[in-house]
Amino acid sequence: MPDRRGALITTLLCLAFAAPFASRAAEPSITANALFEGRAMLSIDGSPRMLKVGQTSPEGVRLVAASAREAVVEVAGREIRLEPGREPGGAFRSLDLREIPVSRNGRGEYRVVGSVNGRQVSFMVDTGANVVALSGADADRLGIDYKRRGEPTRVVTAAGPSAAWAITLDRVEVSGILVRNVQATVIEGAHPEPALLGMSWLQRVGLREESGVMYLRER
Repeated sequence: MPDRRGALITTLLCLAFAAPFASRAAEPSITANALFEGRAMLSIDGSPRMLKVGQTSPEGVRLVAASAREAVVEVAGREIRLEPGREPGGAFRSLDLREIPVSRNGRGEYRVVGSVNGRQVSFMVDTGANVVALSGADADRLGIDYKRRGEPTRVVTAAGPSAAWAITLDRVEVSGILVRNVQATVIEGAHPEPALLGMSWLQRVGLREESGVMYLRER
């Protein structure tokens, strides 16, 4: 008769050796999109996640430490260091990446001049906004037919509920950093003023904040 006990031991040994490799293979893909003191905007398997130190994402990624220069995350008991524009444990993706400094104004805001579909727009950088937000007045000036092309929705602003339209902008550019097919919301009326440069654009560039200066980096 076959030695069932021996076969069982062999099976258990195979599973024991296979488990670490399976765990490592299942680790998510992580990129640092924006780094701040004590928090980080990460892309985990393609999903944007804003984490504070000590928080764990739905994918099981825990933010151990974060500064303007790097973030340390823990995945399956292993610590990984992340830097904007650098693959985990690897070299910089490009040696000629441009980094654009943006200083705070007197109100503590980060203001930049950019363009939407080639036409000039004033933006305020807003990491709390999920998408780029334009007023209806700005969209009309830019020639964006948002009521026909967009999907009607409602948003809540400081003035109360407002009609809005979800659209996709062909091109949004800031200081030579171009991102295509950017999700945006157009809000009926004259607000927000200026337009908000939200995470639908910011998460697709490198971003860090240090000593009152925000640095944007093309990727």
